[in-house]
Amino acid sequence: KVNGMTKGQHYRAYMKTFFDQPAKAKKRSLARKAKAAKMAPRPLAGMLRPVVHCPTSRFNMKIRKGRGFSLDELKAAGISKAYAPTVGIAIDWRRKNRNVEGLEANVERLKEYMSKLIVFPKRAGAKNVKKGDTPKSELKNVAQNTHKDIIPIKKGPGKSAPMAISEEMKSFKAFRAMRKARADKRKLGKKMKEEAEKKAE
Repeated sequence: KVNGMTKGQHYRAYMKTFFDQPAKAKKRSLARKAKAAKMAPRPLAGMLRPVVHCPTSRFNMKIRKGRGFSLDELKAAGISKAYAPTVGIAIDWRRKNRNVEGLEANVERLKEYMSKLIVFPKRAGAKNVKKGDTPKSELKNVAQNTHKDIIPIKKGPGKSAPMAISEEMKSFKAFRAMRKARADKRKLGKKMKEEAEKKAE
């Protein structure tokens, strides 16, 4: 081997061609259409997922789809944990809500989904119509949801616009404020106990 050259006429064995690219693209397109037809009238994306923040301080400003809704979110939206999977709502039994903002955002997502939900009867006939099923008049010409998130995920506020730094911002001690907030939280129980003892006296 001189300078990595391939001797003789065997270089074709190392070449990779993609002459079947148009045929593969057509094959993928037909597979997508077949999957959509098989899943119709259900959403093509599958089950509804919550909006969550990515882990670690490096990526926690980004939002993405989570595994499933927490039990607290389902309870706040008025949906039972037994009924949720039957109408295409994913549940994550281990997930916990760490802040009110995330809980409220996912509750609103659930309420929006339930307001647009169309439930078909399991079988034909007036006897098989159950409570919660959509009326027959609204079941005609129902379009399939083909969005990848079912309900689009709204992006965050993004970067803030440039602004002049004020004197108040310059004088603010962020580290000191954080330490004071942690100390107040730690001593809250002791402080409440002292106040209760003073009232009792």
